[in-house]
Amino acid sequence: MTVKRFALTPGEPAGIGPDLCLLLARDSQPHVLIAIASIELMRTRSTELGLNITLIEVTPLHWPDQPAPAGSLYVWDTPLASAATSGQLSPTNAHYVLTTLQRAGKGCLDGSFAGMITAPVHKGVINEAGIPFSGHTEFLAELTSTEQVVMMLATHGLRVALVTTHLPLKEVADAITSERLQRVTRILHSDLVEKFGIAHPRILVCGLNPHAGEGGHLGREEIEIIEPTLEALRREGLDLIGPLPADTLFTPKHLDHCDAVLAMYHDQGLPVLKYKGFGAAVNVTLGLPIVRTSVDHGTALDLAGTGRIDTGSLQVALETAYQMAR
Repeated sequence: MTVKRFALTPGEPAGIGPDLCLLLARDSQPHVLIAIASIELMRTRSTELGLNITLIEVTPLHWPDQPAPAGSLYVWDTPLASAATSGQLSPTNAHYVLTTLQRAGKGCLDGSFAGMITAPVHKGVINEAGIPFSGHTEFLAELTSTEQVVMMLATHGLRVALVTTHLPLKEVADAITSERLQRVTRILHSDLVEKFGIAHPRILVCGLNPHAGEGGHLGREEIEIIEPTLEALRREGLDLIGPLPADTLFTPKHLDHCDAVLAMYHDQGLPVLKYKGFGAAVNVTLGLPIVRTSVDHGTALDLAGTGRIDTGSLQVALETAYQMAR
């Protein structure tokens, strides 16, 4: 196996992201993993958690070529604006969070990293700092000059991608256009083939309205937009089933015979995914020219510094990134 180098961003410094990275460092990794973080933050949090993790500072001039030993973590020091306290948000560190993401993303673009794995950020505190920010997905799309990206969460036996992401519910219907649906579906299909090694993926597509519109009686988006778009994509060779009512799509009868589900909006598809695999799921950004995976949970401010957390989702995010960068 060829050893590759990956970037790890701990996210919100007051949250559990730094804790996750340190807890994970107790065991060795098959690839070089570099945390892009404040080394002082990681040192302080390690002490707070009662861990004995050796922090090894690295820079772009001297990247390591072998994984860190168990009980140690490579750190590309990225200073905080002000000291971080576990569980206490501070807008002063919003730029720090974005700098870690920029360093990781640019490192992927220039070949320094084979992929990036991100711990949770706190969107609210970044916006409180006066920086418009709707999430990792949109931030990385802008950083990489990617017109369209797709958010997908996955756990054992289920992958769910989204046509729309972080939109108010009242804006979703207007955002479901034929052009958007075509772009998202093509990206999903392409990345399932190229990054997940599925030769002929089958995708189940949710309707937008209850009962997939009930023949137009509960909404006409299925008839006027979704069905014609799917039919056009089928003529290109894509294996698409739907639009199906979301309340029956997520059953073994359908899921046992598909590779991914395409949901129209965030809270249509993700509650099922998180019920099935919370703590063991991964967030993947499709359509980027780089590999990016993330945990499936938030910053859990109340648990920061306590050690009472599960590293399962971050471990799955690492394994998925390793697989995608093969």
